[in-house]
Amino acid sequence: MSQPLEETRITEMVFPNQTNHYGTLFGGHALALMDKAAFIAASRYCRQTVVTASTEKINFHSPIKVGQLAECVARVIGTGRSSMQVEVSLFSEDPLSGNRALCTRGVFIMVALNEHGQSIPIQPQTNSEQA
Repeated sequence: MSQPLEETRITEMVFPNQTNHYGTLFGGHALALMDKAAFIAASRYCRQTVVTASTEKINFHSPIKVGQLAECVARVIGTGRSSMQVEVSLFSEDPLSGNRALCTRGVFIMVALNEHGQSIPIQPQTNSEQA
């Protein structure tokens, strides 16, 4: 039996205009990147219109410095009738050495909507349906 796509990965280089006066990625930018990854993972999971309903605890473990790569890894870890819990981990990576560290982790609750903005049941897609 085919399974929905298991994870979404987004990678960006951190530039000075995305950082604070310490030269580290703004928390808001990190959250926006994580939300984007959650949106893509949930959209791929059900192939329906989805929006962010809420976030659960977001833990910032270590900063991402200017010049490093920021990689989000998102996967659907649970579902309800119309909602999906998407865990997103944000890693830093030194582009020269390849050293990686977990920087931020959180769970985003995404909800499927119809054309009128009302929640609707999710319908997970299989890999064969996505091809």
